[in-house]
Amino acid sequence: MRNPLSKVVTEIKPSGIRKFFDIVSEMEDAISLGVGEPDFDTPWRIREEGIYSLERGRTFYTSNAGLKELKEEIVKYLKRTVNVEYNPANEVVVTVGGSEGIDIALRAMLDPGDEVLIPQPSYVSYLPCTELAGGVPVTIPLKNENQFKLTAKELEAYITPKTKILVLPFPNNPTGSVMTEEDLRPIAALVEKYDLYVISDEIYSELTYGNKHVSIASLPGMKERTILINGFSKGFAMTGWRLGYSCGPKEIIEQMIKIHQFAIMCAPTNSQYAAIEGLRHCQKEVEEMREAYNQRRRFLMHEFERMELPCFEPFGAFYVFPCIKEFGMTSEEFALKFLEEEKVAVVPGTAFGDCGEGFLRISYAYSLEDLKEAISRLERFIIKLRREKNHD
Repeated sequence: MRNPLSKVVTEIKPSGIRKFFDIVSEMEDAISLGVGEPDFDTPWRIREEGIYSLERGRTFYTSNAGLKELKEEIVKYLKRTVNVEYNPANEVVVTVGGSEGIDIALRAMLDPGDEVLIPQPSYVSYLPCTELAGGVPVTIPLKNENQFKLTAKELEAYITPKTKILVLPFPNNPTGSVMTEEDLRPIAALVEKYDLYVISDEIYSELTYGNKHVSIASLPGMKERTILINGFSKGFAMTGWRLGYSCGPKEIIEQMIKIHQFAIMCAPTNSQYAAIEGLRHCQKEVEEMREAYNQRRRFLMHEFERMELPCFEPFGAFYVFPCIKEFGMTSEEFALKFLEEEKVAVVPGTAFGDCGEGFLRISYAYSLEDLKEAISRLERFIIKLRREKNHD
């Protein structure tokens, strides 16, 4: 019998995160710090609008690109937050989460053999989505000493005549690293110099602590070269509503809508109406969630310093990325042993690229109470490891 499966698909490795979730789900009294999902309920006004839209019978398809009113609110929001102006009529498409935007942007732009530069550690979907679109992923290992930011020197070393797209994943999952305008300017200069395009994944743009998020699309000459990906999952606590959006040059958005039309039809109608309310009236709730995350972030950094566990200070997303190289174990060995002995799930850094070896991703999208208990268990665990090491 002929093999029914695609060779490209079968050769894609499953996510390195999943095994830890499977183990922790069978454990009693376990604490999971592995999921990148807000622990807050969706703001009430958003939920109320979702309920209202159902009661009004708004259960039909929308246009492929999304509700006109939602696209207009997205444009206003981006002008207000990152100072980039888009035409809602032809430079915006509403997607099923930000993840769909990444997928259809790559499919709309890549021909077989085109290279995509992917800084790592980073979100697990970029590499397989590139392969599924016929492109060639080229990973750029980022360094702890640079706070896992992308530098111009690192970028230029990986550009070839086949390079077409740079994925820019900041604020970063898993490291929490952010790129300032000063960091972005030399990156933008190289993008222009080598005639590249950028897919800028800005899903954590609402969650920065200190400096305001800067989009590379806001820099001179970059709006025309950038697909800005964002959504409602992280900042608005709407993961299950599955709603995102992509903005960029109309000729690229037009082709993205074509793929979206045939593969998806449209994003969930109910979610679109709810998101309009979120953009118009829920900034206060977003700021309250951000302040809660910041409190947890500061707590973890204080505890790591007290425990003498190295960790650069992240200013974005809701993750910390401590270094565990002193213990002489791989990231996966450490994470599994920690889970088995202390019943706390964290994610090995290698789930996000080989250069994540020696690091762990810990999410602080959990209550302060859970974080305090997890840190207590972590401290007990590393004290034991240090004693064993000294005894040897």
